[in-house]
Amino acid sequence: MPRILPLDFVRGVAILGILLLNITAFGLPKAAYLNPAWHGMPSASDFWAWAAMDLLAQAKFLTLFAILFGAGLQLLLPRGKRWIQSRLSWLVIFGFLHALLLWEGDILLAWGLTGLVAWRMIRDVPGSRQLFNTGVMLYLVGCAALLVLGLASGPHANSSWLPDAAEVQYETFWRTNGGWEAMANRLDMFGSTLMALAAQYGWQLAGLMMLGAALMRTGWLRGDWSLQHYRRNGVLLILAGMLIEIPSIILQWYCQWDFRWAGFFLQLPREVSAPFQALGYAALCFGWWPQLQRLRLTSAVSAIGRMALSNYLLQTLICTTLFNHFALFNHFNRLQLMALVPAIWLVNVLFSVFWLRFFRQGPVEWLWRRLTAFGLSPEDRPSAGR
Repeated sequence: MPRILPLDFVRGVAILGILLLNITAFGLPKAAYLNPAWHGMPSASDFWAWAAMDLLAQAKFLTLFAILFGAGLQLLLPRGKRWIQSRLSWLVIFGFLHALLLWEGDILLAWGLTGLVAWRMIRDVPGSRQLFNTGVMLYLVGCAALLVLGLASGPHANSSWLPDAAEVQYETFWRTNGGWEAMANRLDMFGSTLMALAAQYGWQLAGLMMLGAALMRTGWLRGDWSLQHYRRNGVLLILAGMLIEIPSIILQWYCQWDFRWAGFFLQLPREVSAPFQALGYAALCFGWWPQLQRLRLTSAVSAIGRMALSNYLLQTLICTTLFNHFALFNHFNRLQLMALVPAIWLVNVLFSVFWLRFFRQGPVEWLWRRLTAFGLSPEDRPSAGR
């Protein structure tokens, strides 16, 4: 199967963009991820750093990656049921080990579990429009579930939104000391993640995967449409997403991140805007691909996209080493953490470009493929050219 070069680039952009948000989850207490007022009203620099990331990156790159994951499931359909099930099952195992041993913010397990359900719907829905509409419906069900959770939550903030000093001190302790204490806490958060996946996020994730599969069927994610279409709609989609979200950013500041409002109801505009902006970013990449492909940086980002799983895990290794093992957790504010991101991006670039000079796949991608084929009969395995 020939590679879709612009898609590798978009996937690389998504992996790099995810770090813009994950760096906060690595370097600060878990409450800081969504709540900049987790320890009192933020400074001006902290507020503007949060606002910029909330508008441009929060949920957008994860949404983009989920759409691309669904597109990948569509491309995998010719390989058959057993290959896809084996591949996704191993992704679940990778995710569980990642969440238990390294970092509780793992997305791989959620992607694998949801993919085991979504790929069957992708296979069984015959028309692209029907598949797209079903994806939109599932995504909106997840958004509606967020409203229901908000109505059921009550007005009082929990420790995941507004921790006290003792809770922050304990989180700092187990993160920087590791061992069984850290594993027990990561396992506890893992349970909460599974509950959120079943109650709300899984609906959105399945919807995004179906959207990606539908867009792959139509050729939109292959770059088959006109450059003018991608450029025009890219700008319109991004502007639409921003117009949806900007009022919620202002209202969160106005209500001083009150839990009842900012914890649930004012999260909804971000969730609604994310697919618009994610698809807008992808559209601009496709629309300007003739110019982008001439740049050396584009080749480097595409290399990251070809090794997306390896680079995602590499980001975890770098950040957990930096913040947990070197005990720098909770030592930087949001803006200072953002300043570290380009250095980690550089490591991703150098690693990917160097590795692909000698090998066709990233190291984890190679292992994933080998494990996927393990135990399958010869007729269930794709040929070397596929």
